[in-house]
Amino acid sequence: MLRWIPYAFVRIVLFFCGGILLAIYWPEMLDAPTAQALFIAFAFVFLILAFVRRVRAINPGSIGLACIFLAGFINVQLQTDSGAPDNLLSANLPVEYYRAIITKPAEEKDRSWKFEARIFDASTGNKWHTVQDKILLYASKEDFYEPFRYGDMVLIKGAPRVIQPPANPGEFDYARFLSYKHIYHQHYVRKEDVKFLGNDPPNIFLLYATLARRWADGVLKTYIHGEREQSLASALVLGVKDGLDNDLLKAYAATGSMHVLAVSGLHVGIIYWIILALGKPFHQGKFVKWMVAVITLLILWAYAFVTGLSPSVLRAVTMFSFVAIARPWNQRTNIYNILAVSAFCLLLYDPYQIMSVGFQLSYLAVLGIVALQPGLYRLWEPKSLFWDEVWKISAVSIAAQMATFSLGLFYFHQFPSFFLIANLVVIPGSFGILILGLLTLSVSFMEAIAGGVGWTLQWIITILNGIVFQIEKIPFSHVTDIYINSFQCWVLIGMVVTVYLCFEKRRFTYLIVTAMLSIIFSFSMWIHFAGTIAAPTLTIYNVPGHTAIDFIYCGKAHFSGDAALTGNPAKADFQIQPNRRIHGVRKVLSCDSFRKQFQGCAVFVWGDKTILHIQQKEFWLPDDLVFDYVVISNNAAENMRSVLGQVTAKEVVLDSSNTAYYVRKMLIESAELDVAVYAIPHQGAFTLTI
Repeated sequence: MLRWIPYAFVRIVLFFCGGILLAIYWPEMLDAPTAQALFIAFAFVFLILAFVRRVRAINPGSIGLACIFLAGFINVQLQTDSGAPDNLLSANLPVEYYRAIITKPAEEKDRSWKFEARIFDASTGNKWHTVQDKILLYASKEDFYEPFRYGDMVLIKGAPRVIQPPANPGEFDYARFLSYKHIYHQHYVRKEDVKFLGNDPPNIFLLYATLARRWADGVLKTYIHGEREQSLASALVLGVKDGLDNDLLKAYAATGSMHVLAVSGLHVGIIYWIILALGKPFHQGKFVKWMVAVITLLILWAYAFVTGLSPSVLRAVTMFSFVAIARPWNQRTNIYNILAVSAFCLLLYDPYQIMSVGFQLSYLAVLGIVALQPGLYRLWEPKSLFWDEVWKISAVSIAAQMATFSLGLFYFHQFPSFFLIANLVVIPGSFGILILGLLTLSVSFMEAIAGGVGWTLQWIITILNGIVFQIEKIPFSHVTDIYINSFQCWVLIGMVVTVYLCFEKRRFTYLIVTAMLSIIFSFSMWIHFAGTIAAPTLTIYNVPGHTAIDFIYCGKAHFSGDAALTGNPAKADFQIQPNRRIHGVRKVLSCDSFRKQFQGCAVFVWGDKTILHIQQKEFWLPDDLVFDYVVISNNAAENMRSVLGQVTAKEVVLDSSNTAYYVRKMLIESAELDVAVYAIPHQGAFTLTI
């Protein structure tokens, strides 16, 4: 049994997180007044039990943990603004104009700019209403050669659109992702619809942090040449990832090196280690330790300032700030409690951070390194300094990978087979790049020295990129299209924890629990295979402007689509691949074996279902045929009567290649004729399990 006394704050954070997760996934469980009343009642009972020692039947600690749990639940309710009266979602105003202020620096895309803004009032034509709502703005580079700046106020004509949920099975839920950032609307704006009102930064500190980041990015681009070299230096040193191309991102992801492309715990940890190394020669009295702690805080937060105070940097700096503060104390401080305190502070400020992939990976990686690395390192004692350093890096990489691989499978659906080899190069390389990058910024006023440092940095990046690309090219460098659900992810995390406890506590009980979790995981995989992979399915995807149909059975997808998708399957990977991954598709084939092509149409026989696909306006079929489903593409039918006059069908499906006007017209006609119609542009992908 675990003894919680040394991990007091860990237990508090676990209950606090439990309350947060309950409020996020089941918000209707308790309304705000009930939750607050329960919190007050439990707090009152806790205080009575804490001061009246005679009552032994009830453990006051349990009541206190219940208070912490409710505090997490209430914190989410207080910071969820979608139901607030001044939010556009709940106000439901017919907006004609609105005024907004840019709250974050622009993010550059290939053809557009993306801005995060805050709406502060909206007009319905004859009246202005005060609202508080975040929004994503998109602007074409053809209309806006330069992006808006932080603090720019703009008047925009038109109404923001609510961000829609995913339209295809398994597709990334962008609406939910943004809701965790309190963003529910987006707007694609044109130049003629926007009027600049002035600049009034809401946070002067963030303004100067943004300017510092822009200056630092400019310095790196001045002394480093080559687009890839510039973009990687900016990403690794400053966290600016706008310039990273897809091939570079893919290579680093495939080799398990993606963590170096975002300023995180690794980078802040390097700076913290350097500060400690520089302070080591001095006498380690209490005063010196506190001086080192203060200097550490100043340097870490100065670095956060130069990187623009991005969320990932703030998270890492907060974590190491607590480590730095705890170090001067004479008594030994439990590292798990320090990490728990930092997580508690971050979640108290924004409970939705718990849903951030970066937050989850950061804390799991650090916990894995703290818990697993010492034991792994003791497994081998190299004789030479070189192999000792290699083994240290390897032990850190293995520990971090063991702790985070379940999340990697769940979120990214791949596993880097050669992560150990890649990290032996990437971790020392990122160490050198970070140090030389910061040195370049420090000596930027001396052009000759900065030029020399920048040249060295450029070549290190070139070599590092080359090695990463070569590792990616090795056969089976990464396993892709792995699918696990959230339950299976939790089971895998539980297995890692119980295996660790089995070796740490030397108790057979944990081995039994690990075996039980393994059985549960295997059983859940079998259920998924029997219920999903082994079941024949028909899916007609929502790919705007295109036709895309999958007939899937036992790991094989028979695809039928228009020429644009057939010739370039990767064009619709975002919409199609997630569903194929869920169904375990390993091979994509044609539909020739069960398709009969006629003039302007095709007939499919899939299982016991017959499907007619009308592709052109002039189509011919034998008379008096009965189909289960009729799929209409490319505005092919003149009207609903003309279709039903030639064939009989249980349901008509309008796919995403049809225009919006055509779909509306056909829906009106179908209502008059009392015909069952499924409109994919309105309802999302059509899925049928046979």
